[in-house]
Order: sequence, then C-alpha cells, then structure tokens
Amino acid sequence: MQQALPVINSQPAARAPAVFDEQLAAHGIELRAGAIETLQVNVGKLCNQACKHCHVDASPARTEMMTRETVEQVIRALSRFRVPTLDITGGAPELNPSFRHLVREARRLGARVMVRHNLTVMFEPGQADLPEFFRSMEVEVVSSLPYFLEQQTDAQRGRGVFEKSIAALQRLNAAGYGLDDGLRLNLVYNPVGAFLPPPQSSIEADFKRELLSRHRVFFNRLYTITNMPIKRFLEYLRRSGNEERYMRKLVEAFNPRAVEGLMCRGLLSVDWEGRLYDCDFNQMLELPVAAQLPQTIVEFEASRFEGRRIMTGAHCFGCTAGAGSGCGGALVKD
Repeated sequence: MQQALPVINSQPAARAPAVFDEQLAAHGIELRAGAIETLQVNVGKLCNQACKHCHVDASPARTEMMTRETVEQVIRALSRFRVPTLDITGGAPELNPSFRHLVREARRLGARVMVRHNLTVMFEPGQADLPEFFRSMEVEVVSSLPYFLEQQTDAQRGRGVFEKSIAALQRLNAAGYGLDDGLRLNLVYNPVGAFLPPPQSSIEADFKRELLSRHRVFFNRLYTITNMPIKRFLEYLRRSGNEERYMRKLVEAFNPRAVEGLMCRGLLSVDWEGRLYDCDFNQMLELPVAAQLPQTIVEFEASRFEGRRIMTGAHCFGCTAGAGSGCGGALVKD
C-alpha cells in the first residue's frame, strides 16, 4: 500500500506539515535552528523576467517593493547583531531603488554580501555598470542558468534570455568574476521539468566544459537546486498532470542525511514588508516563524531565534530529496 501523499496549498493543509514531521520523527530527528549565520532579504517581486519555474512568482507586472524605511531596518539589524552574511534576492533585487544603498551599508558593516542576480537585468536601463559595482563591493554573485544550451534555457526563462545571459557572464568575467576565489561567480542549475537534479559534481563538470568551449565563460561553482512544488512551478505541475508523481518522487527520495545542512537551520528570511520566515520557501507560502517569536525585522533579536523550532510543510520534502537542496546547492556530497 502506497504512502498517502502530503498536500500543498490545498486541503487538508494541517496534515501537510505533520507528514514531514512524522518522517523526521521516524529517523529520530528534531528540526531546530542554530545561530543565525545568514539574513536572506527579498527586496521585492519586480523582475524583468517571468520564469516558468519561479517559486517567487516574480515578473515585470509585480509591484511589491521593499521601502527605504524597511531597508534601513534591515541595516539596523545587521549593525546590532553582526549577522555574518546578507543574501539579497527578489525578483531582480537590483530593480529596487535602495538596492545599492543596502549593499554599501552591509559591506561597510563587514557583512559578506551575496546577490541573487538573474544576469539579464544587467541590460535594463541604469544597470550597465553592475559588474563594476559588484566588483567594487566584492559582492558574491549567484546566478541561475537553466542549462548550457539555448533551447532549454529559453524554454524556462523566455526567448532570448540565453544569449543575454552569456553576454552578461562574459561581462562579469571581464570584471574579474569567476576566474579565482576573490570574486566569486556561482551558477544555479534547476531541472526544466518535474524531476530531481543530477549529481552536482557531474553537472558542474558539464557546465564548465561546455561554457568554456562554446562561449569562453568561467565560473567558480555550480549549485543544483530541486524545483520546489510551490507557486508557478506548482501551477505547472498541476497543468501537466505531474503533481502527484512529483510529490511521490520527493517523498520517496527523502534523505535524512540532508537535514543537517538545511538552510533554515542557519538562516532567517525577510520579506519585502519586513516580516520574518524560517526560509524563502516558507515566505512564499506565507508560513511565518513560530507565533511566540518576533514577527518582523523591527522586533528582531538574534538570540531569540537560536534553537527555534522550524515551521515545516509538505514542500520541505523538496529540500531533503536525494542529495538535498538549498540556496548553496546540494547538501550531501555525491
């Protein structure tokens, strides 16, 4: 008899986290956070792309944008609690008018700054100098590239995106990115369809070989990320009749070894309005941190979040399937 599958974004919603928690309990695991090493901040959902897999549901039509006041609250939190890493995401975060101010202030405070950069935003008005700005701030650039071939990339991200992405990568290389460990350029690969990513080391080798031989493009690391069954990707699963099959694949591929490296254990997510979540995926499902904790960046106290119980849901199977998945790629070595 097959195991009943958890439900995402529909009834019975209360059962969904229980199924994942039961899986943890069966392996003697309690999912709690450690110290906060990363503050991941979504500065808005406006994007110059509308990718088919986007779990943020970002697009050029979105208007949600973090205000300068909330950006200042984030900066105050970094200053007070000296969180080591600021991970800035969107949408295309560069389209927020306060983006560069946030980067400058975070670097002034000594934080390591990562930017989730979609490459093509570099060709939007006023963004041509992004490689030089990133270099001057020693920003770590993390960019999604669905594949090293045009057809697969454009199928996921839109016509013409691959050509612009390659041009952007070449401009980042010209600015010194991806050539050594000083200016890090990391790529992100997530499957175009409803299946798990291949082993990270093997697909990284393929990307490095093909991008170098075809386009003279260099990068440091490639991260594999499992497509999360939420927002736009969940809509695709339902339209294509793949939701049940994909969820069964994730549940059956549960790997207890991946739990130790889950990003929620050392990260706190902040949305464009300053509300707090255990991870970016919980943010998109509007599943906030536990009710007894501060709910906004204004109230943030780092010590109160250490050891907290992580809020879970059926989507958490996506982070624990196979080699595991997080913002830094696979969680279990091949």
